[in-house]
Amino acid sequence: MVSEAQKRAKKKWDDKNKDKNRVYRYRSYARKFIRDLADEDDLKELEKLIHKRLSE
Repeated sequence: MVSEAQKRAKKKWDDKNKDKNRVYRYRSYARKFIRDLADEDDLKELEKLIHKRLSE
């Protein structure tokens, strides 16, 4: 169980760090997709996108 003070502190942090939260959430989604859902074609496409992004 979480105390009211902890809930308030988390909400305050979340409100102050929206961009960080978005990055954490999207990173988690990407990892889940790669690990559990992507087929071979998806992985090849992602690999191309990553190589392109790294070479910029």
